[in-house]
Amino acid sequence: MPILGVNSAPSYSIGFFCAATRKDFRLRLEQALTGKLRKSTLSRMAVSLNGRMRSKRVLNDTLYCHDSPAATSRYILRVGKRREEQRSSGIWIGPPAGSTAAQRSAGGRVLPLGSRQLQLVVREPYTPPGTKNALERAIVKPDERVTITSKMDDSSLFIDGPQRKLAVRLGDEIEFSLSDTPLQVLGLRGR
Repeated sequence: MPILGVNSAPSYSIGFFCAATRKDFRLRLEQALTGKLRKSTLSRMAVSLNGRMRSKRVLNDTLYCHDSPAATSRYILRVGKRREEQRSSGIWIGPPAGSTAAQRSAGGRVLPLGSRQLQLVVREPYTPPGTKNALERAIVKPDERVTITSKMDDSSLFIDGPQRKLAVRLGDEIEFSLSDTPLQVLGLRGR
């Protein structure tokens, strides 16, 4: 079922996924009910921790990092069959809707809204002199999975912002994949 987003705070919120405000809500609702608003399908991401599904509805992004912003994040990253041990200040992973903010700021690219790919971007990678990480940025195909194995005891996974935080311990495994529950949004204007 599609949603009609209403921006309740247009004076300070962009409301990118919203087709209506308080001022034009009645008109937009009528357009939605009569099929006059364009329907867009947005990919979402599924996230599991140690085999337990934690969310199938990630729309923006996730951030995995050490609990302390001053500490180095240590983990093993796998994308499909590629595997790499890394150190950094954390890693962003998300679907196209989340590629315009944090991922872009960290060096990622803006994905088309209709894409079914995920993107990962490593924040401030640490590599010893003479080495380079192969997986600092990656576009993940719809049938591929991304796995992070924690090499820290004090780390967290933030899902769609700072409000939803999961504790991640040494040896825990986080898996990211394209969700089978996309979101249909009415009246989306596009990028």
